[in-house]
Amino acid sequence: MGIESRQRHSIRIESRQCQVILLIDISGVRDTLPCRNCPYFSYRDRDGNTVIVERKTEEMEGGVKLDKWGYEVNTSSDACISAINSYYHQVLSYGRGRRVILEATLHDKDCVLANILAAHFLCSSANPSRASFHIQAANARLEEATPYEKAVFDALNSLICENRDDDVALQFHSKLLNDYPRDLVALKRAQVLCFYMGRPDLSLDLVQQVLPRNQEEDYIYGMLAFPLLELGRMADAEEAARKGYEINKQDYWAQHAMCHVLQYQCRFKDAVDFMEECSSSWSSCLSFMLTHNWWHVALCYLEGHAPVRKVLEVYDQHIWKELEKADTVPPEVYLNALGLLLRVYLRGELDIFEDRLKTLASCITDQANWYLEWHLDVLILWALAKTGEPSKAEDLLEGLKSRIHKMSKKKQQRMQKVILLAEALFEYGRGNDKQALDLLDSDFNANDCKMLGASDEQLDVFNEVWYSMLLNTGQAAKAIGAMEKQVKKREGTPFMWRLLERGYAMTGSQEATVAGEKARALEAAHFVQVNRAKKDELATILVLLATSLTNFYTIQNMQSFVFILAMMRAKLTTEDLDKL
Repeated sequence: MGIESRQRHSIRIESRQCQVILLIDISGVRDTLPCRNCPYFSYRDRDGNTVIVERKTEEMEGGVKLDKWGYEVNTSSDACISAINSYYHQVLSYGRGRRVILEATLHDKDCVLANILAAHFLCSSANPSRASFHIQAANARLEEATPYEKAVFDALNSLICENRDDDVALQFHSKLLNDYPRDLVALKRAQVLCFYMGRPDLSLDLVQQVLPRNQEEDYIYGMLAFPLLELGRMADAEEAARKGYEINKQDYWAQHAMCHVLQYQCRFKDAVDFMEECSSSWSSCLSFMLTHNWWHVALCYLEGHAPVRKVLEVYDQHIWKELEKADTVPPEVYLNALGLLLRVYLRGELDIFEDRLKTLASCITDQANWYLEWHLDVLILWALAKTGEPSKAEDLLEGLKSRIHKMSKKKQQRMQKVILLAEALFEYGRGNDKQALDLLDSDFNANDCKMLGASDEQLDVFNEVWYSMLLNTGQAAKAIGAMEKQVKKREGTPFMWRLLERGYAMTGSQEATVAGEKARALEAAHFVQVNRAKKDELATILVLLATSLTNFYTIQNMQSFVFILAMMRAKLTTEDLDKL
C-alpha cells in the first residue's frame, strides 16, 4: 500500500491488492472503508493528525478475511481460510495433501471460494460425482461472494463444465490473473491448461504477465522455467530454474526443470547427482511428481548408458514401490512406469526386467485406469498389444475414437495427430511396423503431438519408435535423414548414434564405423562401469596375488607371481583397471 498527500484534507491510496487508485476525503472522517478490496480506515489522533491503518481481518464487513495472496474471501472462519491456504501450498508443492480443501468446506459450508476449489479438486480425483454438490453450494452463495471469489468461480466453472471450451477457460484465467496477479494457484491451473492445449507460448505469456508482482515468490520461477524449456530456450530455462531453487530448495517443479536442462545438455551424471541429492525431500510429493522425478533419474541412467541394473533399481525401489502406499494414485505411477519400460524395450534390455511389463499390463487391463490421460492411454495401448492383450487394447482404442467424435470440430482437429499416434502404437505393440508407419506422417515429429499432455522429453520416445520402425522396415535412408537432424540438436546421446550406426550399416556407408566409435565413446563418458565377469575374474586374480606375495621368497611362488601378472595383463585392459 502506497500513501501520499494530495490535498490538505485528502489522501491518495494505491492498493496492491485490487490495483485501483482512490482519492479519499478524510477531513474529519473516522472509520472510512473506501473500497471493498481496500480494507483501510482513517482516524485523527490527539494532535489532529490523520492516521491510516489496516482494518483487522476479523473486523471486516460481513466477516471478510484475506487469503494467502491478500485477496478477500467472504467467510467468518479462520479455519476455513487456513485450509484454503494449505491447499494453495499443496498444489504448488505437488503435495499429497490436496484433500485439505475439503476441510475448508466443513469449516464454512457457505464459502464460495472453498466450495469451488473443492469441486475442482474432486473433478480430478477418484470421486468426481461429489463435485456437483460443491458447485451448487458455491453457486447458491455467489451473490454474497467477493469480486475475487466471483472471478475464481468463473474461471474454475469454465474448466469443469460439461462442454468445456479450452480457449474460453484460458480467457477466464487470463482475466483472473490480470485482475489478481498474485494468485499463483490460478497461474498453475492456467499453465496446466496450456500444457494440454500444446501451447507453451501461451503458458509463458501468462507467467510473464504476473512475474512483476511476484519477483521473489516461491514457485514462480519453476513455473517460468518449464514453458521456456518447451520452447527450446534452454539458457533462460536454466537461469529461471536455478533462481527458483535458490529461493526455495523444496520447489520440486524448479528441481524438475533443472533436471530437464541437464538432460537436454546430455549431462546425465550431473542430472542424476542433482536429483538424487534432492530426492530425500520427495516423500511429501504426490504419486505423479515423486515417480516422475524418479523417471527422470532412471532415464538419465538409461540415456547415459549406465548398467541397466541401475535403471531396474530405480524402477523397483522408487517407481513401482509407490504402489505400496495407502494414499497412492496408481494411474500416475503407471504413466511413469510405462514411459520407462517402452524406452527399455527400444534398447533391447527388456529381458533384464523379466516379467515386470506383464505385471504392469495386468494392472492396466482395469478400465478404471483408462480415459484419464491421453498420454497414459497411448502407452497402455502399446503395453496391452505387446503383452498379448490385443482385444483389450482394441476396446481402449475404440473408446478413444468415440471420445474424439464427441469433441467439438475445433478440438477434433487438434487431436487428430494424437489419435493417429495411438493407432500406430497399438500396431507397433502387435509387431506391425509397416501398418504403424502408414498411420503416421512421412515427416513424423512427436513434438506435433503436445496435445497428448506430454513434455518434449516424454514425447521423444515416440520419435525413437518411429526411427526404429523405419529401420525395421528397411527404410534406412529416411531414418538416417531424420536422425542426423536430431543429433545436430543433441549429439550426446549414445542410443541415437547406435541407431545411426545401424542405419549406415544397412546402406553400406562407411559412416557406420564413425557412428559406432562415437557411440562407444559416449557410452563410456558418463557412468563408470566394468563388466561383471571381468570384476569377478579380477577379484580371483587379486586373491591369488595376495597369497603369492605372502610367500614371495620361494622360487616357485616367484614364478606364480609372474604368471598372475601376465594373466592380469591379458585379461584386463588399462581402461578397466583405471575404472576399478
